[in-house]
Amino acid sequence: MFSIYALTWLGVLAAQMSPGPNLAAVASVGLAQGRRPALFVVTGISSGMLVWSLATALGLGVLIEAFPLSLLLLKFLGGSYLLFLGIKAARATVKGGANTTFAPDARPLTDRLAWRRGVLVLLTNPKAALMWAAVASFLFGQGLSAWHVLAFGPMGALSGLVIYGTYAWLFSTGAAMRGYSRFTNWFEGVFAAAFGAMGASLIWAGLREARN
Repeated sequence: MFSIYALTWLGVLAAQMSPGPNLAAVASVGLAQGRRPALFVVTGISSGMLVWSLATALGLGVLIEAFPLSLLLLKFLGGSYLLFLGIKAARATVKGGANTTFAPDARPLTDRLAWRRGVLVLLTNPKAALMWAAVASFLFGQGLSAWHVLAFGPMGALSGLVIYGTYAWLFSTGAAMRGYSRFTNWFEGVFAAAFGAMGASLIWAGLREARN
């Protein structure tokens, strides 16, 4: 189980480090308004991760329990999406064209509004929902129970809190842009390898199950 968690966490970790709506929200607030509002955006993003992880773990768990054959379908759907994300990240790594330009957002935010912005950024991002559903499908496909899948949610939220919190601190100093752009391709490469491996293994497991 720990090796499965480790592979899944590596993919999620690389996804959190890569450019996207979450990082853009944190960086734009940090650049213009400083560390405190950016950190509250981070707590909102982590809260949203818990919501998606809870919804996908319990929702898919109920579906699988009611319709056992649905796990086979989830293996193909979730595996295909993970593989798609891995290929997309690999192409970005090869091209080296990731966009790391973040515009400062100077609209004043209270702590509550900053937290709410983080939650809304995460919950209204369809890619986040699909990614968490695919991750849950992968964990279910490895034979883990709904409680094991649910236990992974706080791990993903905690890593998000640490990573985006670090970004909030860095971008609030105003000196992080050049340093981050140097390592973007590395993040994309790890993301591609981890999610590609997860997707391929899930599809392979589905094909083996369908043959039996």
